Amino acid sequence: MKSTRKNFIKTGFTALMAGSVVNELLANNNTFLPNTSSTEIANNDEYYWKTIRQHFPLNPDLIYLNNGTMGPSPYPVIEAVKKGMMEGDVNGGYGGWENTAIKLAKFVNVNEDEIGLTHNVTEGINIACWGLPLKKGDEVIMNTHEHVGNALPWLNRQKVHGIVIKTFTPSLTAAETLKSIEALITKKTKAIAVPHIPCTQGQILPVPEIVKLAKSKNIFSIIDGAHGAGMLPLSLHELGCDVYVSCCHKWMLGPKGTGFIYVRKEFQDTLQAYFVGAGGDDNKWNMMSNPPKMENYAPSAHRYYGGTQSLGLYKGVDAAIDFIETIGKQNIYNRINYLGKYTQDALINLGDRIEIITPTEQQSRCAINGFKIKGIESAKFYQIAAENKIRIRQVPENGLNSLRVSTHIYNNTIEIDKLIDLIKKSL
Repeated sequence: MKSTRKNFIKTGFTALMAGSVVNELLANNNTFLPNTSSTEIANNDEYYWKTIRQHFPLNPDLIYLNNGTMGPSPYPVIEAVKKGMMEGDVNGGYGGWENTAIKLAKFVNVNEDEIGLTHNVTEGINIACWGLPLKKGDEVIMNTHEHVGNALPWLNRQKVHGIVIKTFTPSLTAAETLKSIEALITKKTKAIAVPHIPCTQGQILPVPEIVKLAKSKNIFSIIDGAHGAGMLPLSLHELGCDVYVSCCHKWMLGPKGTGFIYVRKEFQDTLQAYFVGAGGDDNKWNMMSNPPKMENYAPSAHRYYGGTQSLGLYKGVDAAIDFIETIGKQNIYNRINYLGKYTQDALINLGDRIEIITPTEQQSRCAINGFKIKGIESAKFYQIAAENKIRIRQVPENGLNSLRVSTHIYNNTIEIDKLIDLIKKSL
C-alpha cells in the first residue's frame, strides 16, 4: 500500500502543476484519489494525509483550524457543482436533485423515504420545532451551549406559543450529563432538543442514552446533528431519535447551502408539515374541485420540502459522499479523532494558564476543542492568530468567551504545533 501511495503522490503533484486541468481530472471519479475504503490507514501516517490535502484548494499560507464553521470542499466536489449546473443549463432539464436523498440515506443508514433535503441545519430545526404538537406550557429540554440555529427556532416558538424551555449545562462526563437531563424531566416535558455535538466546545453528548431516556417517558427526541454527519460514523436507525438534522457543508465537505433532515418513518404523521410545495403531497391536489383541496401528504420525508432545488449543489453532495467513502469513513473518523486528541493533549501540556472546556473522557471528545487562555481575552488571541494566518473560532455565545479549534483530514500535526507555539508566545 505504501508504494502505491508514493506513486500516487508523484502523479498527483505533477498533475497539480498543470493548473486547472487537475480540476477536471480530480472530478472524474476521483482519478487521483486511491480507493482506501477497505484499507486501514494509520492515524499518524502524515505522508498519506498530506496527499489528501492536495485535493483541497486551501490557501497554502493559511492554517485553517475552523472546520466546525465551514468545511472547505475538495476539487471533486467543486467540479461536480460546476458540472451539475452545466447539465441543467445546457439541456434546460428539471429535477435530478432528489436522487441525492438516496445517497444521503445510505450514508447515515436509513431509508430513502426518511430523508428530506434542506439548505442548512437551521431550516431543518425549524421544520422539526414548528411541526411538533406542542401547546402552551409544554416543556422542551435544551442546553446552555446551543448554536443560534438550534436556539432561535425554539425561543421563537416559546415567544409565539408559550412553550417552556428548560436548560442544562453539559458536564465533564456523559453519565453526569445524562443525570442533568433526567433531573429536568417532569410530566410536562414533551421534547428533548439537543445537539449531538455542541458547537462551542465539541463535546459528544450521550445521544443514544438520551434518546432511550426520552422513549421511556414518551418524549420526542430532536437532535441537532450539524457536527455529526461526516465526523462520526452514523447509523440513525440505531441512534433511534425521532428527528436528526444535519448539513453537508461542515464535516461532509460538501457545497454550502445543502443539508438534510431525517424523520423516522413512524414519526412522519406526528411531525406536521407546514412548509410544502411540489412533491409534498400525493399529487392529488386540485384547484378545480369545489372546494379546492389537497388530499394527503407525500408518504415520505419529501413532505417537508418541495419545489426547485439546485442540481449543481446536490451533485456536489453526491461527490462529497463519494470522496469520503473512497478514503473510507472509518479512516476519516480515526484521523479526525487522532487530531482532536493530539490538539487536546498539546493544550493540556501548556499548563495551568489553559482552561480546557472540552471533556477529556474518550467517549465525549472529538475533533473540536474548546479552551480559554487565562489572562488573555478570546477576541485578542483570535486577532493574534489571524495576524499569523491561523484561522480558529472565537466563541462569544452565551458569554462563554472562549476559543475553538476544529480539525479535519486536510490538517496535520505541524499546523497544530504552530498554533501551540503561538499560544506559548502569548502566555
